[in-house]
Amino acid sequence: MSTKWDKSKLVSRYVTEGPESAPHRAYYYAMGLTEEEIHQPLVGVATCWNEAAPCNIALSRQAQAVKKGVWAGEGTPREFTTITVTDGIAMGHEGMRSSLVSREVIADSVELTMRGHCYDALVGLAGCDKSLPGMMMVMLRLNVPSVFMYGGTILPGKFRGKDVDIVNVFEGVGKHATGEFSDEDLKELECVACPSAGACGGQFTANTMACVSEAIGLALPNSAGAPAPYESRDEYAEASGRAVMELIKNNLRPRDIVTRKSFENAAAIVAATGGSTNAGLHLPAMAHECGIDFDLHDVADVFKRTPLIANLRPGGKYVAKDLYDVGGVGVVLKELLDNGHIHGDCMTVTGKTLAENLEGVTLPEDQDVVYPVKNPIHPTGGVVGLKGNLAPKGAIVKIAGLEELVFEGPARVFDGEKVAFEAVQNREYEEGEVLVIRYEGPKGGPGMREMLSTTAALYGQDTGGKVALITDGRFSGGTRGFCIGHVSPEAQDGGPIGLVENGDVILIDAEAGTVDVKLSDEELAERKANWKPHEHNYQSGAIWKYTQTVGSAEKGAVTHPGAKAVKHVFVDLDV
Repeated sequence: MSTKWDKSKLVSRYVTEGPESAPHRAYYYAMGLTEEEIHQPLVGVATCWNEAAPCNIALSRQAQAVKKGVWAGEGTPREFTTITVTDGIAMGHEGMRSSLVSREVIADSVELTMRGHCYDALVGLAGCDKSLPGMMMVMLRLNVPSVFMYGGTILPGKFRGKDVDIVNVFEGVGKHATGEFSDEDLKELECVACPSAGACGGQFTANTMACVSEAIGLALPNSAGAPAPYESRDEYAEASGRAVMELIKNNLRPRDIVTRKSFENAAAIVAATGGSTNAGLHLPAMAHECGIDFDLHDVADVFKRTPLIANLRPGGKYVAKDLYDVGGVGVVLKELLDNGHIHGDCMTVTGKTLAENLEGVTLPEDQDVVYPVKNPIHPTGGVVGLKGNLAPKGAIVKIAGLEELVFEGPARVFDGEKVAFEAVQNREYEEGEVLVIRYEGPKGGPGMREMLSTTAALYGQDTGGKVALITDGRFSGGTRGFCIGHVSPEAQDGGPIGLVENGDVILIDAEAGTVDVKLSDEELAERKANWKPHEHNYQSGAIWKYTQTVGSAEKGAVTHPGAKAVKHVFVDLDV
């Protein structure tokens, strides 16, 4: 029997130590484990592997490399998988209602697996959108030694001599609707846009949250950068397995690493890279898991003071591979650190501070992927928060790539994305209008769908900057144009967005951070008195259960009371 590890403080003691654990050990012998391996720490290696989309397809391969690292650190890895709902596949139809719900299911299912089998530590691998925050949320929830690793970005496609990604295909649907693209053009584009495994290549939600994983300290430095097909990604996977064993030895846990300062660092990397508006939903949800107050307004405050310095799609020129080629996420972090925009004293999974991890990193010359802070693309972040009488509890907009930051126009109202998309496809709107898509919030949707099909179709019809769109739903990280999401309170909760009528004038000022409908308080109150909630079609099943507990977008659309209500530590449970 191994004497190296004192299991008295490790939760796996319940299934490996003492006479009462004989039945449990019998199962481990059945799987080929030796006595020594049974008495080592048990490390959960969780992936979101599936055959749904290219972002997940390489995770199983990378998990094998993680397990090598755990074995090398004298731990015993136990691999398991959880679900993913991949937004690229779910986009534009009823399947998108499952997307945000899946974030909670991912966190919950990993929690239950870890608890049920008494695993001592966790290495979590995720490749697509909601799976990244979901995996980091459960690390913070359980507070066992944990390392996160991103599955990696896709390589850029080539279409007629230009780099393309999946958003070009969504926008190609809009070009097809206007006649700019023939059937053959669209077919040619769809066949070359996604040439490898990996998550969508621009600074969309997956790459945004991958940057967050490094900035917040839960991932090894540079692990977010390498594209999924690269062999170096397997080297980072093995290193992540070794790192989690060091965390066990040193009893360094996620909540020792992730503090309010860490969340400010995370928000800063989102702003600096022109990242996805979805970060305004995921960062508050992650903070909720460790009992830190950090809502949409706190995120927006950091956005407001952080310069946009990374020239990344969809607002900029480059994709994640290009950032990797000039040095990766660390280059952006070091430029922010050197100019006082992030906290360098935050601990990370390396056992060193963020500043220590960034020693020796420099901003390369003769490149325009990452700009100096002293000469930024824009003086404030690529994503900004908004408030006003249309969104008393906040909204969010990505300004990266926008030339004009003020828009005023009459509302054209749609109760749901489907009718809005059909209207856009048929060009049943006028330039200068503000399209309002409501009853798409967490409760009212239900599921807070993304609107990429609609926004991409608008952009494909060459309406960028000529119309605006406001919703209580979400936008894809790939959305571009004047698009405001996460409007809170949502329509289903009686928010003002549910009271807007066709022709009401809406003023959006992303410079001042305001979004208002030009109606008096008295008029809004009168309309509210005659308002009734919307009845959706999901009256049973998982999505119905989600509607019963989900909170507002302002607080991260969370579904449980969070760390502030916790009365025990996972490893000290008396089972």
